[in-house]
Amino acid sequence: MDADTARRVLEEREREIAHRLERLHADEESLRHDRADATADDEHDPEGSTLSGEWAQVDALRRGAEGERAEIRAARERVASGTFGVCERCGRSIADARLEARPFARLCIDCAR
Repeated sequence: MDADTARRVLEEREREIAHRLERLHADEESLRHDRADATADDEHDPEGSTLSGEWAQVDALRRGAEGERAEIRAARERVASGTFGVCERCGRSIADARLEARPFARLCIDCAR
């Protein structure tokens, strides 16, 4: 994958994550509002999931998206420095197919095993 393509792919992925984080923030705000309702006894509601369960899920999704965003930013730095697509462990090229699937990959498939 050439540098221009990598830049475009990483920028698009970062925009997608920014949108995902916006939605997750809205979900967190909604849950925060629901928790403020002192009359909500969701822990004993047999019909649905609990607020605590939903909160844990949103939190895990947010942390995952933030981690991916950090990986993408690091990959963009590798593009700028000319080391994008080079395995950090063995120094060989990372296959284009791997970079298409995981554009922020730091390791070739052999080293990732």
